[in-house]
Amino acid sequence: MRTLLTSAQMRSADQFTIANKPIASIDLMEKAARAFVQSFLRDEFDTNKSVAIFCGKGNNGGDGLAIAHLLIANGYENIKVYIVDFGKKQSDDFAINLQRIEETRCKKTIINAPADLKNIKADLIIDAILGSGLNKPLSGAFEELVQMINKLNKKVYAVDVPTGFFTEGKLPKDYNGIKAYKTICFQRPKINFFFPESATATEKYEVVDIDLDETFIQKQDSGFYLLEESDIEKLLKPRKLFSHKGTYGHVLIIAGNTNTMGAALLSSMACLHTGAGLTTACIPQSGLIALNTTLPEVMALVRDEYTRIENPKKYQAIAIGPGLGTAPENEKLLESLIMAGQALIIDADALNILGERSDLIDKLAPNSVLTPHMKEFDRLFGEHDHWWDRVERAKEQARRLKIVIVLKNQYTFICLPTGKVLVNPTGNPAMAQGGMGDILTGIIAGFVAQKYAATDAAILACYIHGKAGDGLAHEHFVITASQVATRVSKEIKMLISK
Repeated sequence: MRTLLTSAQMRSADQFTIANKPIASIDLMEKAARAFVQSFLRDEFDTNKSVAIFCGKGNNGGDGLAIAHLLIANGYENIKVYIVDFGKKQSDDFAINLQRIEETRCKKTIINAPADLKNIKADLIIDAILGSGLNKPLSGAFEELVQMINKLNKKVYAVDVPTGFFTEGKLPKDYNGIKAYKTICFQRPKINFFFPESATATEKYEVVDIDLDETFIQKQDSGFYLLEESDIEKLLKPRKLFSHKGTYGHVLIIAGNTNTMGAALLSSMACLHTGAGLTTACIPQSGLIALNTTLPEVMALVRDEYTRIENPKKYQAIAIGPGLGTAPENEKLLESLIMAGQALIIDADALNILGERSDLIDKLAPNSVLTPHMKEFDRLFGEHDHWWDRVERAKEQARRLKIVIVLKNQYTFICLPTGKVLVNPTGNPAMAQGGMGDILTGIIAGFVAQKYAATDAAILACYIHGKAGDGLAHEHFVITASQVATRVSKEIKMLISK
């Protein structure tokens, strides 16, 4: 997995690379500019378009000047550079690249005040005003200039980070920085790109390699790590000769109710396709026909208001919650399982029950897995105004309770008992359909039954769940949960065969 860096750690990586490669800082800047331009030209190959490049006087602005020089060399003829001169300081590398640009035919305008910005008619804008490291919203001349740029309603490409964007930490509700179409960032995505609030600052991002020292980077510890396919390939275990259904464990899925049997079916289906040897669905009597008709491979344990799981230890994994309902009998059933001391996979209505019974949270067995979405998480651990605070609380609670918290979103945060937060990059908006959480619960349970550690089961499930959706999104505008469930086995096979 790739270590994600804070802005301070990224600056340290720059400095270490310069000192130990060795490479001059101006040459590293040139390498970054080349990587940016290569990405930019893949999107914007029409060299007849006009481009306005806004450059501050720091290293981010130096990048912008180098980009201008390279775009001219690649056939762009209508390039105009705007030097944002709101302060006396400038970096040495900015000064070098400014001298270089003055030796070309590139047009250049100095902006001493926002009022100097007039008659911008560019087709495209490149934002290289301010780089990373900001910890407060823009104000004064910078804020005024940025708002003027945003009002142009042009396609904006940001260099490494949109001006005014915090790369880590709590993002302000009223973002007043550059609103980019795309950010082309260097070596690593910014931590905050994985938080929903970042959508205001950039529609998308692309990471380009600038050859910073990877050994140094991987030794840093921001607490955030990005999952990669190679991590999944290392974790997956092939099936061996002479194994049988008992080898791959028995899962109990306590789910479904009179009007919500679909959740039980989806979780059970996903568990089957993940490879559990045996799957039993604990469902109401009214759901038997649906289960037997749809999933004949799944056994049934009929649930009524008096149901208790007499011997929970006979199951290698127990998942509870999808479509369950929050009736008193289900609360008692959840309480009895928690008091039995077995690790559980807890989702949906079981999480809602826990939200009303905070006394049970502290009694959760170590290695239990909670899979809340935003509202379920806040019912469990209190209201949060920002996603950064929410993830910090999840990290704290996972460590304190020695459990795994899978905080679901576009990029799911997997918070481990060690305090680490793993970011899952797979999945897509086509998966914004009901039932996807039920599928994830079934996949986690299926892996736990096969003797994967809870942390590994959560990692595998999140990645493969999203990967299945990504594969389907190539062919479908929207994807149903059933489609994802039936594709899980195929994704596992492809990953394990590499």
